[in-house]
Amino acid sequence: MIVRVHFLPDDVTVDAEVGEAILDVADRAGVFIPTGCLMGSCHACTVELEDGEIIRACITAVPTREKLTINLFSDPTW
Repeated sequence: MIVRVHFLPDDVTVDAEVGEAILDVADRAGVFIPTGCLMGSCHACTVELEDGEIIRACITAVPTREKLTINLFSDPTW
């Protein structure tokens, strides 16, 4: 199943497969999400979904939805 993933504030939209790693989708779209440990422990890759859910992009896969909006925010310590 194809999911339209929209990254804010970059305003970039890309198609992704359900189950694909969000970090990989962002990379393919040219959207930078900082990383640290790549295991979810350091929280460097924290992003927010449109419903307010906070996730870690390095360990989260694209869910089964028609559309997914991801709000990027940066931690100045990274």
